Amino acid sequence: MSENEGTLFITPPPKQEAPKGPGVLVFIAPPGPLLGKRFELKGAEMVVGRLEELPISCEAEGVSRRHAKLLTLADGSWAVEDLGSTNGTWVNDERITTKVLRDGDQVRFGSAIAKFLSGANVEATYHEEIYRMTVMDALTGVHNKRFFLEFLERELASAVRHHLPLTLVMFDIDHFKKVNDVHGHLAGDAVLREIGRRLRARVRADDLLARYGGEEFGVVLTKTALAGAMTFAEQLRATVADEPFTCSDTLRLPITISMGVAEVAPGATSTVDEFIKRADEHLYEAKHGGRNQVVGR
Repeated sequence: MSENEGTLFITPPPKQEAPKGPGVLVFIAPPGPLLGKRFELKGAEMVVGRLEELPISCEAEGVSRRHAKLLTLADGSWAVEDLGSTNGTWVNDERITTKVLRDGDQVRFGSAIAKFLSGANVEATYHEEIYRMTVMDALTGVHNKRFFLEFLERELASAVRHHLPLTLVMFDIDHFKKVNDVHGHLAGDAVLREIGRRLRARVRADDLLARYGGEEFGVVLTKTALAGAMTFAEQLRATVADEPFTCSDTLRLPITISMGVAEVAPGATSTVDEFIKRADEHLYEAKHGGRNQVVGR
C-alpha cells in the first residue's frame, strides 16, 4: 500500500539529484543496539563492517569484517562501494558494486539496514525517521506490533459503538523455520521483505497490515463482514503462493501462508486479546489442516 492509500511505510523516494555536502547514516534494522544509531559522514571515506575499529562498526548477521565503504565524490556527493563482501551491499533492494546515494536511500549490509539522509533538512528528517521506527517494521515496510495493537483497539471500540462489522486476519509463513535453517537468516529476511512488498498494495486505505512478530502478520479489516474477509484472505494467500520468492541471484523458493479469520459482528463485543486469540485458533486449524489455506468462521 502506498502513502496515498493511507498507510506510511519505508520506501525509496523518487529519483532526484544526488545531494551535496554532509550526510548521515541511520540504522533502522535489525532491532538491538544498532537500531537508531546515527553516523555522521565525514572525510574522504568511511568503512562499514564488523571490525570494532572501523568508523562504522556494524555487528549484525551477514556483515563482513570490511563490508563496504562510503566515499565522497569530487562534486561533494556520497557513494557506497562494496568491498567484496560475502553477502553483498544493496541499495533499495538492488545489489550494487558502487552507487551514488540519494537522500532517503536504504542501504543494506547483511541483515543491517541503514537509511542515508542528506540535504538541508537532515535534522528534521532524522527525528522523523526515529519516530517512524516506533510504528513501522523496517524489514517488511509494514506497521509493527505496537501500532497494530493500538489500531485494533481503536477500531474495535468504534465497531462496537457504531454496530459495524470488524474482521481480523492473522497469518504466518509456512515452514519458515526451515527456510532459515536450510538457507540462512538472510534468505528468511528476503522472504519477509517480499511478503511486505506483495501484500501492502492489496490492503485498503482504511485497513491495516502489520508484522505481529517473527513470521506472523495481522490485517485489520474495517467495516468488513466475515464473507468479505474470507475472500480478501484468499486473495492474499494466492498472491503469496502463485509466484516463487527470489531470495538471491541463485535462490528462488516456493512460499505459502496459512491464515485464520475472525469477526466481531454488529452488536457483538470482544476484547483485543479475545479477538486475536480467535483468529489465531483458526490460523492453527489452517496449519493442522495442511497449510496454504484460509480458515474462518
